[in-house]
Amino acid sequence: MSATTRVDRRPTARDVLHDIAAGGITRTLGAIVLSLAIASVFIIFSNERVSETLGYLFTRPADFFSAAGRALGDAFAAMFRGSIYNSRAATFEAGIKPLTESLRFAGPLIAAGLGIALTFRTGLFNIGGQGQILVGAGWAAFVATQIQLPGVLHLIVAAAFGILGAAFWASIVGFLKARTGAHEVIVTIMLNYIALGLLTFAMKTPILNGTGSSNAATTMPPDPDAVFPRLLGPAYEIRVSFVLCILAVVVYWWIVERSTIGFRLRMVGLNPDAARAAGIDVARTTILAMALSGAFVGIAAVNQSLGRSGNFAPNIDVGIGFDAITVALLGGSRAVGVLFAGLLFGALKAAGPQMQIADVPPEILGVIQGLIVLFIAAPPLVRAVFRFLPAPRLATDIATGAIAQPEQKGGQG
Repeated sequence: MSATTRVDRRPTARDVLHDIAAGGITRTLGAIVLSLAIASVFIIFSNERVSETLGYLFTRPADFFSAAGRALGDAFAAMFRGSIYNSRAATFEAGIKPLTESLRFAGPLIAAGLGIALTFRTGLFNIGGQGQILVGAGWAAFVATQIQLPGVLHLIVAAAFGILGAAFWASIVGFLKARTGAHEVIVTIMLNYIALGLLTFAMKTPILNGTGSSNAATTMPPDPDAVFPRLLGPAYEIRVSFVLCILAVVVYWWIVERSTIGFRLRMVGLNPDAARAAGIDVARTTILAMALSGAFVGIAAVNQSLGRSGNFAPNIDVGIGFDAITVALLGGSRAVGVLFAGLLFGALKAAGPQMQIADVPPEILGVIQGLIVLFIAAPPLVRAVFRFLPAPRLATDIATGAIAQPEQKGGQG
């Protein structure tokens, strides 16, 4: 007889999702390195001077390598000037403005990324960030424009309504998932379209547009008391809402890693059957997970809605809902990981104008983001390139025989 009993089992969709979402720091860095390496190739061969040297590459190869090196140097220097510090600026205050812009772009990505990461930890896939941002922004705008409250209370109530609106919209997905078994991916996609339609309609009515003109599709400007003040003075666009996004990281860490609720969420994410056997209400936990996810996305929504003095249009989400998926994946669904992933993507967004000035196609930044998604979503590929070990959960299944391996000759007991 065999010395050990093994259960033949293929990795399930939940196993694969866990493997993707729980990537370690080494695999994450590997994905970033691969993405930058491939993007460097695009930078080199999209450069006009490099293209000229290709005509006589075999005659004077040194010209090609010199032009390629210069193209890469200019690209990454422009990326640094656009996202960290502009050494060409006249003053120090102007020089650090790119850093504040990186932080400004990173704030909503961090908050929304935390929301998506929370569902990953619960074994769900929330790709409805766009709809949740739209609903949250609409609820916040309604309070900021239609309700009169004194002083800072107006801002607090408007922000709270925005967060609650996004949480409510996400909880619909959790309810349908828990009570009917509807797949959350399909439901969130459909709710994105519904949210866009509802917000566009509201912007053409007195609900969000004081003129009531059916030709307009923007909100009214919010009351000045309901706008987040600038964090570093009038010279910089970054708002106090960035602090709220950073506080969200601490709250997420405490909920997921230290609270009883987080323990239940993680149990359901790892094995809902075992969680149910342990007395956990899986249906209620699913609804709670989606509501909490929407609340974090709602922080990004109020950042977008109340972080400006003017009105906004239905494109207020500017792709944050989908970029947040990449941030959550890159951050391994951990608080600190999502924080640094959001900062990275914020820096990439801020670097675009400087790269364009340096004659580097800004679309390269989109290529980098897309490649990061590709490599994060394909763990076996990154592990094959860098010879990393499998993710902990799948590695444990292999070691214990839960996932069958090819039979070895000999070894009969």
